[in-house]
Amino acid sequence: MRREQRKNNNKSNSNTLIYISSGVLAVAIIAFIITFIVYSNKLNSNSSGILDTEYLSSNNENIIENTTSASSSMGKTVDESQNDIQNNNEVENNINEDKSKTTNNVENESKSSQNKVNNKTVETNVTQTEDEKEPKFQSPIESSDIIREFAKDNLIYSNTLKEWITHLGIDIKAEKATVVKAAADGTVKAIKNDPRYGLTIIIEHSKGYQTLYANLLTTEFVSEGEKVKAGQTIGTVGDTAVYEIVDDTHLHFEILKDNENINPNDYIKF
Repeated sequence: MRREQRKNNNKSNSNTLIYISSGVLAVAIIAFIITFIVYSNKLNSNSSGILDTEYLSSNNENIIENTTSASSSMGKTVDESQNDIQNNNEVENNINEDKSKTTNNVENESKSSQNKVNNKTVETNVTQTEDEKEPKFQSPIESSDIIREFAKDNLIYSNTLKEWITHLGIDIKAEKATVVKAAADGTVKAIKNDPRYGLTIIIEHSKGYQTLYANLLTTEFVSEGEKVKAGQTIGTVGDTAVYEIVDDTHLHFEILKDNENINPNDYIKF
């Protein structure tokens, strides 16, 4: 009985030791784990701090260098900027002056060209006005002795041809070599030797008028295309008209309007 009781006590004590040993071991393991964790955190914290310090130191150096260069660069840029602004102002002023000069030159040239155009227009208008005026005719010769009248719609007898014919002008009696003058202002259209009326001068006037001077002796006083004034000498009286050779020396004179013969007596008093 006692022996069994002792065995039970020994067995109970063994179990108690086992439990205590297990608890101590567990506490030791937990303590080791906690110590390891704390130590690891401290190492990480110190390492992180060292890295941060080095990073901050490096960044500070870069910041200082950048700040210094930026500061000096800025100081330099301010001076250069002021110079650039002054230069830009000078360039802008020069450009504005050039623009002003160019504008003035263009305006002056434009005004000059416009004045020339206006002057030409005025001259052209004056010329056109003068050309458009009805011409005033005067006697082409200092004589009023008409030996053959204008006969466009009726017949007159020709001593030379010995027949009745029309006569598209008037014949003014004059001595040979008598001066013949332009009846009005105009331009010499033609100088020719007509087979019927001999040496002939035709002058063109404004408003479609023309005058014809035939049976001339000379025509060297004017040339084709020449502008003439009323009363200007253009030739002399002759006897070159084959169709009127039998008649006394005279000037054969015609006036035409739009290439149609009209009666000179309606425009000139002889």
